[in-house]
Amino acid sequence: MPSNVAPAPGTGTSSAAGAEAAVPAEAVTPLIRGIAVLRRLTDADGVSSLSGLERSTGLARSTVDRITATLARRGYVRLDGRDAVLAPRLMELGNAYLAALRLPRLLDAHADALADELDESVSLAVGDQDGIRFIHQATRRRAMSLSFRIGDLLPAERTAPGPLFATEWGDREWARWRERRAADPEDRGFPAVPARSRPIEYGEDDRNDEKDRTGANRANRTNGKDLTDAKDLTVAKDLTVGKDLTVGRSLAADGPEEPGAGRSTRRLPTLGDDFEQRTAEAREAGWALDDQLIEPGLVALSMPVRESGRIACVVSVVSHTSRHTAADLRDTLLPRLRDAVAAMERELREAQHAESATPRTTPAAPSGLAVWTGASKQELGREFIESLARGLTVITAFGEGRAELNLTEVAQATGLARATARRALITLEHLGYVTAHDRVFRLTPRVLGLGFPPLSRTSLAEIAAPHLTELSQRLHDSVSLAVLTGDEIRYTGRVSTSRVMSVHITIGTRLPAYPTALGRAMLADLPEPPLTELLPLTPRTITDPDQLKAVLDRVREEGYALVDEELEVGLRSVAVPVRERDGRVVAAVNVAMHSSRRTPEECVAEVLPELRATVGRIQEDLWVAGRFRRVPRT
Repeated sequence: MPSNVAPAPGTGTSSAAGAEAAVPAEAVTPLIRGIAVLRRLTDADGVSSLSGLERSTGLARSTVDRITATLARRGYVRLDGRDAVLAPRLMELGNAYLAALRLPRLLDAHADALADELDESVSLAVGDQDGIRFIHQATRRRAMSLSFRIGDLLPAERTAPGPLFATEWGDREWARWRERRAADPEDRGFPAVPARSRPIEYGEDDRNDEKDRTGANRANRTNGKDLTDAKDLTVAKDLTVGKDLTVGRSLAADGPEEPGAGRSTRRLPTLGDDFEQRTAEAREAGWALDDQLIEPGLVALSMPVRESGRIACVVSVVSHTSRHTAADLRDTLLPRLRDAVAAMERELREAQHAESATPRTTPAAPSGLAVWTGASKQELGREFIESLARGLTVITAFGEGRAELNLTEVAQATGLARATARRALITLEHLGYVTAHDRVFRLTPRVLGLGFPPLSRTSLAEIAAPHLTELSQRLHDSVSLAVLTGDEIRYTGRVSTSRVMSVHITIGTRLPAYPTALGRAMLADLPEPPLTELLPLTPRTITDPDQLKAVLDRVREEGYALVDEELEVGLRSVAVPVRERDGRVVAAVNVAMHSSRRTPEECVAEVLPELRATVGRIQEDLWVAGRFRRVPRT
């Protein structure tokens, strides 16, 4: 990597501080720098000033400006004054990895069902070198709820999934882990978790208890007992894997006391120092616990999901100590977790059988990529970095049914020349975003670190907000986003104009659906819309149910609703529904104005095309953001 680009934190690499692998001669420098900018934006929770990016990356300001201009042209960032903001379209990179992985498509429903059954949060995670990365979260909404996001990277030693993944590590992986621990003693490279705490002291009684547990553990291993048997759970409760992980207690540790501390206390190792012991116990038990390793109160129980004998992912049930202790979580939920894992493994076997019977197809070249890059270069001039745009396009070549691609297939899928695709792949492999084996390339979980964590919590209202603002600025009228709740609409997004006569409505306002354009755009999608209590709000309000049903039929056919002074005299509005990928209406966007501004015919001729184009852009972002997660409507 060039010397003026600082190494990105949270990569989980084994490099010592400041040391990096040599950059291949054929690597694409603009791609390396562009990815560095995306990582800094991700670590900044999706928003950073351009000057902040200049400082954090070490790049020249002119270089930052060119990179962000290229990313904005690609739709991956939005330039808001002096700030760069990650845009939902960037999630297509992480989607490419998740689609190629297959696991979210096959297992998300199982994880969601388990969360519903247990009324606890459930997550799926994959190994990412010496860390673990989440690929699905089914979170219970509580005052104390899980805040981890899809794509977040955690140090393996401070999680329940970590020891399970480490059971498959070899000498190289363990060496990488030890090197990273030495280089980053406080876990500062993992922004999703609190820094590793100082060593914790405990008393003489606890030390004696620890020695008792050590002896019990050794005796059980000598006798060959299975610690997962119900009759042995009493002993298993006291193993390191199920107790005292808050302080990172090691069964083997019996270090010297602090000077002057007396007989009653001694200094303990820091969190994670018992990781190798926990890994050995996880190998024997087939499950692992996290007893407040990340932060006080957080407990988790994990089991591996295997495919073809190897760990494909790890499923975790996550709770809080106000609901379960770690031991209680294990004793109460382990049988149900085992059942869920068995169902997931059956799903994977069936999918593998079906995939083996399906012939592999060569990916077709996308239409218009060369035209788009050419037009972008012509419009932005030297501000557009073509090699950066092309390099990121290589990631999107992968996907469902395209988990492994050779160089020729990548070139065909992107429309790039083989030489261009090859240099991009060399660069991505150097940065850890692809792996190569026998001339076949695969994406790695690290791709999820490119914007996915902050964007994975984006709501529909947040997705729509910049589009609503642009539309309002073009038309100089108020623009709103609303959702349907029963027989009412609720405003979830709003951009008002500063006129003497304007529509004054705030976010959260509720109105009856039947006399509004927003309401009718959404009611028309329902097989049986609620049409009760049709009150005459103005002389023009439609109150006859049959007449209103006919209006809704027309709205459904034409794809928009126009309401003229039915909610309030002098108020005219036109609305278009917002649809999910499956065609289901989830919201609507309207443009509202005083009736003196435009006639109904002018609304259809002038406003409707702009409104439809805006809704189309909102839907495109929604479909990308919602491919592997549920996008909250508000």
